[in-house]
Amino acid sequence: MALLRWVFLTLIGIVLIILAVTNRQLVILRFLPEEFAVFMSVPNPIELPLFLVIFIGLTIGLLIGFVWEWMREMRQRREAAAERRRIAKLEREIKDLKQQNKSDESDILALLE
Repeated sequence: MALLRWVFLTLIGIVLIILAVTNRQLVILRFLPEEFAVFMSVPNPIELPLFLVIFIGLTIGLLIGFVWEWMREMRQRREAAAERRRIAKLEREIKDLKQQNKSDESDILALLE
């Protein structure tokens, strides 16, 4: 299974390298329309290689997806933590009852003797 993972990661790396080599041309990236950029005095156009724009877009998309999934699963994590606390409490109660039961048995045996 580890070999399969390494083969898969190697293939992804090769594809990303090929994508970077074939998309080296510069593109102009603007964050705001020119009218807003002048109004807000923000340096607007940035020249970047196309592959960098693609990689940044993929990274931002992955981060948004991870945060979205983390927020979506928050309720399940909260419920699991509550269940762990409840189980720990019940295990403590079982332990206390077993100790109490042992002391009751020894009292009964002492009466019989």
